Amino acid sequence: MLQTWFQQLEEMYDQMVEWRRHMHQHPELSFQEVETPKMVASILESFGVEVRTNVGGRGVVGTIQGAKPGKTIALRADFDALPIPDEKDVPYKSKVPGVMHACGHDGHTATLLAVAKVLSENRDQLAGKVVLLHQHAEELAPGGAIAMIEDGCLDGVDVVFGTHLTSGMPTGGYGYRSGYLMAAADRFEIKVQGKGGHGASPHQTIDAVAIGAQVINQLQHIVSRQVDPQKSAVLTVGSFHAGNASNVIADSAVMTGTVRTFDEEVRDHIEKEIKVLANGICSAFHATCEVDYGRGYPAVYNHPEETQVFVEAISKNVGKEVLVEMPAMMGSEDFSYYLKEKPGMFFFTGAGNTEIGADFPHHHPKFDFDEKAMVNAGKGLLSLVYQYVSAKEPQVAETR
Repeated sequence: MLQTWFQQLEEMYDQMVEWRRHMHQHPELSFQEVETPKMVASILESFGVEVRTNVGGRGVVGTIQGAKPGKTIALRADFDALPIPDEKDVPYKSKVPGVMHACGHDGHTATLLAVAKVLSENRDQLAGKVVLLHQHAEELAPGGAIAMIEDGCLDGVDVVFGTHLTSGMPTGGYGYRSGYLMAAADRFEIKVQGKGGHGASPHQTIDAVAIGAQVINQLQHIVSRQVDPQKSAVLTVGSFHAGNASNVIADSAVMTGTVRTFDEEVRDHIEKEIKVLANGICSAFHATCEVDYGRGYPAVYNHPEETQVFVEAISKNVGKEVLVEMPAMMGSEDFSYYLKEKPGMFFFTGAGNTEIGADFPHHHPKFDFDEKAMVNAGKGLLSLVYQYVSAKEPQVAETR
């Protein structure tokens, strides 16, 4: 039965490419998606899929009810673009100045639409239900996932899965990891307020630049001297702005940065220590300090049992040789919110191909991916559905 699903998916390749390229030419930024969700809803409705729109704002949820009762599995794809100019020389180049799909979300959406068509045409073989989560605004915190969850997109769902096309892995491979896969991503801003003056009279000032430099230096000691070496963390100051003249001592300085962690206790500790350290240094040099710390997406934690189900499904139905166990990475994803609510896992589908120029990193103006990877991503999702809602008993592997 599953091989028939695979064949039907492969036969939809040209349609997947057409959908993907249309979205690539007409990208929409996070929280500004209007035409894309309309397109998604219209296509799903043409398959006879039950559709709910405006979920959590701009999300679309489709439901495919099988012929028999059983488990409910949710599959997620995101559809927002990025504020990046498209510098590729391709026929499907973005028509929106300064906006492009530079992360593969157009491919995710095209893949899930094709999966939806295959499953809708085989409802009689499904024991259970498939929920299609077409999500808006993954790229911009607070993201679309949390709002869709609050609007009930996971109600009645037993497990949730998602995939991300990646140019960093050759087409044909699947990247996975049990446990933490991606990091929590937080941001901070520190404003040092001193007292400005003439560059020739530093004794009459409170130099915000010098104090800010001390703050940056000491921030690095939080990870190197206060975090367990066996627990990963990154603290990066990405910008420092102060003054506008060579002979004027600036009265204020502003720095911004990011914190990446997996462990929640480490996350809490770093947030606390940034505030303590920055305020302490500023106080010692008679300056004042304001720290604005904003929490972004939590870490992506793949549940071990569902990860093992994925490994078994791909090994048996696609091939064990295509599986690649990945190291944890410091990038972030708001798929993490789904995994905080329901068991599941997130995996990567290889989409890199140097021969066609699909080897630029994500969020690069020339980013592209091998469109054949959409078929592979679809096979991965269909394999998981088959494990849970095929008409026979689910083949769930024991946790190891």
